[in-house]
Parts: sequence; structure tokens; C-alpha cells
Amino acid sequence: MAGGYRLRAQWNVAALALVALSAPAVPADRTTWIASWTTSPIKTSVEQRIPGADKGDTTVRQVVRLTLGGAAVRVRFTNRFGTTPLRIAGAHVAIATGPAAATTIGASDRALTFGGQAGVEIPAGADFWSDPVAIPVKPLSDLAISTRFPALPEQQTGHPGARTRSWVVRGDRLSDAAFTDAAPVERWFQIAAVEVAAAPTARAVVALGDSITDGYGVTGGQHLRWTDGLARRLSAARATRGVAVLNHGIGGNCLLAECSGPNALARFDSDVASQPGVRYVIVLEGVNDLGRLGRERAASEEERRAHVRQMIAGYAQIVARARALKLTVIGGTITPFVGNDYYHPDAVGEAARQAINAWIRTPGNFDAVIDFDAVVRDPARPDRMLPAYDSGDHLHPSMAGYRAMGDAVPLTLFAR
Repeated sequence: MAGGYRLRAQWNVAALALVALSAPAVPADRTTWIASWTTSPIKTSVEQRIPGADKGDTTVRQVVRLTLGGAAVRVRFTNRFGTTPLRIAGAHVAIATGPAAATTIGASDRALTFGGQAGVEIPAGADFWSDPVAIPVKPLSDLAISTRFPALPEQQTGHPGARTRSWVVRGDRLSDAAFTDAAPVERWFQIAAVEVAAAPTARAVVALGDSITDGYGVTGGQHLRWTDGLARRLSAARATRGVAVLNHGIGGNCLLAECSGPNALARFDSDVASQPGVRYVIVLEGVNDLGRLGRERAASEEERRAHVRQMIAGYAQIVARARALKLTVIGGTITPFVGNDYYHPDAVGEAARQAINAWIRTPGNFDAVIDFDAVVRDPARPDRMLPAYDSGDHLHPSMAGYRAMGDAVPLTLFAR
């Protein structure tokens, strides 16, 4: 009997161990992490690399605008397009004294760690989150991310259209609040996102687009992109103050073609699906696809019709993938660009834009529509931008045009 009892007891212990192994683990950290700032990394050219970093030990201070506040942050560093490991010798975060300032509020400075260590080696093609660090941040505040690179991979990853200044200096200057003698450059390097510890009801909207979303023409940390205006409006309204705005515009980007950076379909997983807390996506892509087809030669009507079908199929793919993730997917109509000297669209190209916009506006194709075309077009000449909203190149909006676009987004789309 005693032997049988021991066997049964051993079996029971083993069974309990198997149950424990198969049961889902209870997370030790129930913090709600929401992406508050993001960008779309691309494979950078030689001209877009960190200046002077080839000479050795370099500290880079990058300023980003958070769209959601929280009690703690963690930073996502990226070596997504690198072909060799990326070494980080140390990193700090602090509250910047201004939207493009090199200086920080010294008392806010916090060292980041990676698995408890001061530095990390990020494999080629990978991203790497820092450990969380307690630093209270407010909505629409500017966070400085200082990173020390002992050396950099030959192929760097970054985002050329930062629209704000980053600062580069030699040596270990991570905790230096003054950052004197640093050189300014308007690009971001080797960073992809900042998450904040937010309220459980917090959520995010991704703006997936090209240079019009990236904010072509905005400089010096002015935060005048249409997504910046939307972020300010969301933050000011009680029903939407828990909504972050994540700008995933890439200058020159295309819906389907390989223009600048991966096309929108190729980057859906990294730029939309993987963003913590994303609940909505606004798609404003396609003007570069339309422009490319007729840039070198006039495209025939049949070529244009085939191209429109291909683009519509691409939009439908994004819609299907977003809905599979239970995201609200919102279509943005393509804005006018007749008169642009780079693409010089003709009547056939304008007809293609109108056909695509008609599909975007058709109920059911998207969950909702923001008619950016109607916002910025000239009522007297609807194939062109209204002069007050035209930057002068007849393709990109002016600052007033970006403001009108941001003001045109219905906040009811994001209210709970």
C-alpha cells in the first residue's frame, strides 16, 4: 500500500507539473504600454548617415514629440536595415527644453538599460526595446533620446524626414544637459518608437502615408504636419485625450511600387500591425504611384485603367488585413497635383486619380473616409490645389494646407 501511495503521489506531482507547464503564465507586469511616438525606418543612403560617426565614439541626441503621456517610457531602437550588428554603449532619456533643442532638463535625465545592462548589441535586421524607466511625461511634450554609439554599421537605419533637429557630438555626453558644441542635423537615426505606460483605455491611430503625411516642408521642430494638428485636437478633447497619433509617412513612398522605403503593403506589419495599442489606421497613399506612371512618358488609357485596378487591389489588401486585426481602417482621398513639374500629370492621369478617389469614397470599401481631396482642392479648378493650401510645387500642401487637413479629421472616428 505504501509503495502504491508513493507511486500515486509521484504521478500526482508529475501531473501537476505538466498542468503548470501548459497553463498560461500570469504576466508579472500588467502595465498598458501604448506607442506614443513612432517613425518609419528606412535603409539610409550615404548622405543620410550620422555625420562624423565614422570617426568613432559618438553621442546622438534626438528629440521626438510624444502624443500621449504616461508615468514611464521605453524606447525601441532599430537595426532593421543593418547588415551587421549595431552596438549601443549607453542611452538616456530626458525632457527636452524645446521641440528642437539640444538642451534638456537635467533633473529629468534617466539612464536606459537593456535586460539590466547599460549597453546592447542589436542583431542585423532586428529591433530592440529598452527596459522601462520611470519618467513622467506629458502629452505633446518633447523627449530627448541620447544614444552613445562606439561605432556604427556601414548600412544604417533611419528616417530622413524628422522635421526637427537631432544633435551629434563626439564622446560620451549622455548625461550632459547643455550639449554644447553639438552639430544639428534634421534626421532620426536608429530609433523607431517610444512607448508610454498609459491608462488601460488609451489607444493609437496610425497614419500610413507618403511625404504629405511625413510633412514635407515642415522644418525646425514646428510640428505643423497634419498629424500634429490632429494630435493637438485629440489631446484637447475629453473623449479622445487618450488617443496617440503615430506618423508613418515616408517621403516619396508608394502604395505598391518600390519608391522610397518599403511600399505600404510591405510595411503594413511593421508600421501598423505591430504598434502597441493601435486601434485605427488612416491610409493616405497613392499620389506617387500615379505620378510615377506618367513621369517619363504619357501612359495610355489602358495602362492607366490597369494601374487603377492594381492600386484598388492594394487598398483592398490593406483594408482586409486591418479588419482581420479588428482595426478601424479609414481611407484618405488622394489630393490634386496637376501643375507639378516633377510628375506633370495629364488628363488621363487626373482621370485615374478621380477613379481611385471614387472607389475610396464608396461606402463599404473603407470603414470611414476623410476627403482630403475636397479639403485642399480649388473649387474653380478641382484638379489643382487651392493656392492658399499649395506649398508652391502643386503637390505638397502649405502649412495652411496641413492645418486644414488636420482640422478636417472628424474626432468622432476615435471617440469611445
